[in-house]
Amino acid sequence: MPPFSLAPQDLDHVLERTRDGWEGLRAGRLFITGGTGFFGMWLLESFLWANDRLALGAQATVLSRNPAAFLNRAPHLAANRAIEMAAGDVGSFQFPEGDFSHVIHAATEASAQLNEQSPARMLETIIAGTQRTLDFAVASRTQKFLLTSSGAVYGKQPAEMTHVAEDFTGAPDPQNTTAAYGEGKRVAELLCGIAARQFGLETKIARCFAFVGPYLPLDLHFAVGNFLRDVLRGSSIAVGGDGTPFRSYLYAADLAAWLWTILFQGQSGRPYNVGSDESLSILEIAQATAREAPQPTDVRVAQPARPGAPASRYVPSVDRARRELGLEVAIPFDEALRRTLAWHQTTSTARLAG
Repeated sequence: MPPFSLAPQDLDHVLERTRDGWEGLRAGRLFITGGTGFFGMWLLESFLWANDRLALGAQATVLSRNPAAFLNRAPHLAANRAIEMAAGDVGSFQFPEGDFSHVIHAATEASAQLNEQSPARMLETIIAGTQRTLDFAVASRTQKFLLTSSGAVYGKQPAEMTHVAEDFTGAPDPQNTTAAYGEGKRVAELLCGIAARQFGLETKIARCFAFVGPYLPLDLHFAVGNFLRDVLRGSSIAVGGDGTPFRSYLYAADLAAWLWTILFQGQSGRPYNVGSDESLSILEIAQATAREAPQPTDVRVAQPARPGAPASRYVPSVDRARRELGLEVAIPFDEALRRTLAWHQTTSTARLAG
């Protein structure tokens, strides 16, 4: 069996929950954008695990602007015979030859810095990349297409709404330039709907919220990633605000199982929220992270809470995914933290040993 970076228990977790869907990829070809990011690494590792365990004989082509960098970062994936790298930009890549049964468009991660500093570029990248990938899917006679959209399409979640559902008709504020990411994802979903109507392409929509797990960047704008970084450094956990906003985090093994299930079984043109519905305040998340630290760790909150201030929330309802696809939040948040910390500690030790 080829080497894997993720724990076998996590890869088995994904396979056990998606086993029936893989038959559609037997001897098939998968094309994936964003394969070198957080989502992509989990999708590739779980794909290779299923490919090996079920003897699928499937192949995956991964689009990357810099295949050499991916080889250095993840040689265990890039060197696998079931993986082929394609060099190119998501908005203008040359179409690989032949037919592809499945396409996953997971490019354009939520970069707060890009969204803040270059909103026009963010918007253009999302729209052009989605259109190019859809054009490729049509040209390669793809059967199933998955778009990783975002909960940002809902705009600001009302304070009185504890969980936002797929039928909520809110939207980002178009006069706020930081809405570029959310507006881009809205247009991306629309482009998928157009392709489904014009060409009969099965377009599956995963509206993704927040996640925790191996491969999650620890130095970006993800609160739980920052808290894990503080723990790994042996420092106090720093909460930048007052700790009152509500968030939720789905473990990445559940994320991968949900994304594969939506690709395989989701209804075309019907969006599904992807995330945990366990609502926790930022302070509670920081405290939970501190409890999992290998040494005593304190939590420092930058600002006092304002009495009577409306709640800030970013928490999905996942009732549709439960009801229609049988999906569940299987791994509790505390266990997700433990597994993520253990992975980082193991990989750090391996790098030092190397």
